[in-house]
Amino acid sequence: MARKADYCVSAVCYQVTDNSKFIISARVHFFTDGRAGVSEEWSRERIVRSVEDGKVFYTILKENDKWRWGEEVHVIEVKGKKYIRTDPNQKEEDNLGELPSSC
Repeated sequence: MARKADYCVSAVCYQVTDNSKFIISARVHFFTDGRAGVSEEWSRERIVRSVEDGKVFYTILKENDKWRWGEEVHVIEVKGKKYIRTDPNQKEEDNLGELPSSC
C-alpha cells in the first residue's frame, strides 16, 4: 500500500430506512508504516469529525489474505446534512461502496 492515508475502513454497519442508508459505525484501521494495522469500531460522528479535521481515509478490501485499496472517503453536505461517501453523488445517504458489514 503506497497511498497517503491516515486511516483505512474495512467494514461498515448501516442503518437502512426508507431506501436510504446511514452509517452507525465502521471498522477503522490505523495506517502506519505503509500498512493497515490495528482496528477499532468508530462512530459515524468520529469519522465525520476526523475527515473534517483533515485526516485522510480510504476503504480497503481483503482479497486472498491481502488488503486491496478501495476509494477515498469524503464528507459531503446535501441540503444541510453531512454524509460519508466514496463518490460525488448528491444522494442523501452514506455510501462506502461494497465493504462488508461490521454489524
